[in-house]
Order: sequence, then structure tokens, then C-alpha cells
Amino acid sequence: MSTQQFFATCPRGLEHLLADELCDLGAADVAATMAGVHFRGPFDFCYRVNLESRIASRVLWQISSGSYRNENDIFKAAAELPWTEWFQPNQRIMVETNARNCPLNSLDFVTLRIKDAICDRFREKFGSRPDVDRRSPDIRISAFLTAEAFTIYLDTSGDSLFKRGYRDARIEAPLKENLAAGILRMTGWSPTEALLDPMCGSGTFAIEAAMIALKIAPGLNRKFAFQKLSNFSDTAWNKHLDRAAAIQLKPQPLQIFASDKYGDVLKVARTNLAKAGLENVVQLKQVDALEMSAPAASGVLIANPPYGVRIGDQEELAADYPRLGDVLKRQFVGWRAYFFSADTQLPKGIRLSASKRTPLFNGPLECRLYEYKIQAGSMRKPAPDTKTNQK
Repeated sequence: MSTQQFFATCPRGLEHLLADELCDLGAADVAATMAGVHFRGPFDFCYRVNLESRIASRVLWQISSGSYRNENDIFKAAAELPWTEWFQPNQRIMVETNARNCPLNSLDFVTLRIKDAICDRFREKFGSRPDVDRRSPDIRISAFLTAEAFTIYLDTSGDSLFKRGYRDARIEAPLKENLAAGILRMTGWSPTEALLDPMCGSGTFAIEAAMIALKIAPGLNRKFAFQKLSNFSDTAWNKHLDRAAAIQLKPQPLQIFASDKYGDVLKVARTNLAKAGLENVVQLKQVDALEMSAPAASGVLIANPPYGVRIGDQEELAADYPRLGDVLKRQFVGWRAYFFSADTQLPKGIRLSASKRTPLFNGPLECRLYEYKIQAGSMRKPAPDTKTNQK
């Protein structure tokens, strides 16, 4: 198959990191935009991106694009596509439509018209049509509309790529795996440095770091939607799997440390590490972050501090932030510390001078990644003046 156009989605704020990653993988015509990256490559290149990208959320194959004036224009374009060459009538489908500055009254009606166009093609050829399944479809079709143009995609990923296969699906974690991987890349951490997550929760940062250090492809333990397409090539897929396996390193103890105050939380982290085959790679123990000490002379400390949940309510946490700043100053000179949080009180409470504040999004939630370079001497901001004038 000739060179194809793709679009990889990602958490907002990580677009340029994803673009760099795609360039490293060998993508052509890479162009970052809001919440994703356009790129080109042979069709089986989407196999490699799904398998090896740590930052992408989905990889979408562009199958049509053009201008439109109304829903009927989009129906006609969808009706001309060779749907019956891509999947079978017994496979379940889902169609979704997203838009920016779209003048049409109803995106639901656009979605319905695309679904009708697909089903018409199957009835003409087979006398039957695919069923619609919004919960667990075999094939996902996505349309995106701007003020004047439409694009239609086939999703080659299936489940979102943050689902690596090592996390207990019954437990909702506050941090998606691909966002954690992107944050790790943003810190500049390398496997030659020590890494500590003192509020590790289910262990996402530690597991992603271990997979990076051991060169484990994040998609090795899961299935993808492209495997259900009629043009799927076992031969091409096995070549990508073989290459990924050839560079993977054997599990070994690394300078990756994770801890949490709560034992029940650590049980979840330990289970996830074992499922990922990394139980002997990460050093895990129960420690209150306010009583921690540096496990190495220098390194990267990274945390997604919980607020109002595990440490306590907002008042207790406000009191803990200055103590956390004290621990960093006493125990972590020579380290770089990063806190990812939507809590705007964190930089005020910790009372250290942030060298960088990077906006990122955790789903729809706007957050910041705060960087602190811990140095000997005073990094302290003055304590806020709590005195009020008395009349």
C-alpha cells in the first residue's frame, strides 16, 4: 500500500513531544496541532506507532477529507468509500463526530448520516449490515469537522493506547500512562539517573520509567483495532514485534524508587508491577513523603500529589506543603523535583522557587508541571503575611 496519512491524538500539552517521538520512529511530514500530530508513512507504519509510542492516545488512519456545505455532502463522501474492503458485515462498528467552529446544527445527525452511508454500502454488496456497538466495537470510525472541511478516519488502535495491559481495569487511576510517560520525557530524566516517586499511588510513573529504561514497547501486551481490518498483514506485524523484542533489555534492579504512605495503595502498585513483569526492577516501600530521604546523591523526584483524598482534607494538605518543601531542602540537594498538580495552592504552600511551570491537561482538567531545582542555600519564598489590619 502507498504512503498513507495518519493523525495521532495525545494529551493536550504533549503535542511537540509526540511529534519528536514520531520523528524518532521514522514518520514523515510530521506536523503538530492541538491535541495531536499529523504524519505520513506506509500503512504498516501505524502498527509500529501503536506498538511503540509511549505518548499517543490513538492512531487514526485518514480515509477521506474535503469541503462541505451540509450533512448531505458528508454523506456522499462517506458513501463513496470502499468500506467493504476494510472490514466485514459481521463486525460491530461505532461512529463518532467531533468538531471545531462547525456551522451545522447537530453533530449527532452527521454521525447518523455517516453510519447510514456505511450500512448502505454493506447492504448493496452483502445484503446485511454491521451492527452498531458503542461499548466495545470492532471498528471505530471518527469524523472531524471544521467550519468548512471534514475528515474521516478509521481508528487503528481500538482501546486507547494508555491501556498498556498491566493495570487492573477495575481501579481508576488519576494519571493515564501516556501522560505519565510524556511527563517523564518532559523532565529530561534518563535511565542513568535515580528516579523517585514518593506518592506513587498505583505506580504509574515508576512502571513507565522502568519500561523506558528496559526498552519495553508499551503495546506488547495488548491487541489493536488494525488486527481486525481486512488489510491486516501478519507478516508485517511480526516484523515489528521481532524488532521490538530484539532491543528489549532483561529485567534487572534499577535506580527507580517508589513509595507511598498507605499500605493498601502499595498493594495495588505491587500488583501492577508484577503484572508488567517488573516486580524486581522497581524498589517499592511504604514511607510517608514527609519522612522520606534521598535514595541517591542526585536524581529526579516526580510526584502527582493527591489533594483532599489520601493525605487528608484541604486544610491538612495546606499544612503539609511547607513541610514537604522543608524535606526537599534538607534531603534532596542536587535533585530536580517535579510536581504535577491541578492544585493551585501547591506552589504557594511549598514555598520554593519554581524554575519552570508547564501547562498540561489531565483529560479536561488543566494542570501544571512545576519544576524545582533543589540547591544548597536559600530557595525559600517568604511565608505569606497572615496579619490583617484591625480597626
